[in-house]
Amino acid sequence: MSPNCILERVATTKSTNDDLLARWRAGELIDPVARIAHDQTSGKGRAGRVWLSKPGDTLCFSLAYPFDKRPQELSGLSLVIGLAVIAGIAGALQIHETTLHQQGLRLKWPNDLLLNNAKLGGILIEGGQSSPSSPTWMVIGLGLNLRNAALIGQNSENQVSFSAAALDQLAPHHVPIPDVEFIWLKMIESFERHLTQFEQHGFGYFQDSWSHWDAFHGQPVCISGAGKEPVTGVSSGVDDSGALILHQHDKSIAIHAGDVSLRVQS
Repeated sequence: MSPNCILERVATTKSTNDDLLARWRAGELIDPVARIAHDQTSGKGRAGRVWLSKPGDTLCFSLAYPFDKRPQELSGLSLVIGLAVIAGIAGALQIHETTLHQQGLRLKWPNDLLLNNAKLGGILIEGGQSSPSSPTWMVIGLGLNLRNAALIGQNSENQVSFSAAALDQLAPHHVPIPDVEFIWLKMIESFERHLTQFEQHGFGYFQDSWSHWDAFHGQPVCISGAGKEPVTGVSSGVDDSGALILHQHDKSIAIHAGDVSLRVQS
């Protein structure tokens, strides 16, 4: 990882994303900062959703990273981070990415990791540009389930509330996954490598790679967003900006909105 990336470890915080966003708004960020929390009490997902995490069973961290680009030039960033997480998993577990693909690891547009259609992790990206001459700071948050998937998928009444997966399901049999610190550092290395390439080449450089990991390519899907009517069609990959291509009868449309969810139609 680059020597100027600051590493911060805290026992408890409400949200590592919020911590770094507050410092960006206060003009306190100079170098990239990666902040990890053992216990994140008010973690969040996209569109204001709550991210439930259990200390020791999840990896929760955020990376504040500056770009010499305007925010509108960073389209596709969340998709690139998904690829970076896969590479980080491969490095941490010392498993080839081809094997991870065979085991059912996939990316769900625009920001989720799935393992055989169960949620393994989620990505949340926030930030912006404080003035036209300043860098664009993006705070990239990752929540990744590490172990005890059945417990992660329960609500407070111990009832199954969603289908969750965990990293230990990808590890070879009887081999424990590495500790959180090791996985975190592998993720930071992968993030920095992918972000450097993204800043140099844009999302088009990653378009084919992302399509390889696309969870719902060629499947009928329903896309819903806050305040918008659901849109249905066949998921047909992404364009060179990272927009989802949805095929409807005799036409194709590009879905750019960042607050949409994607669900396989029943």
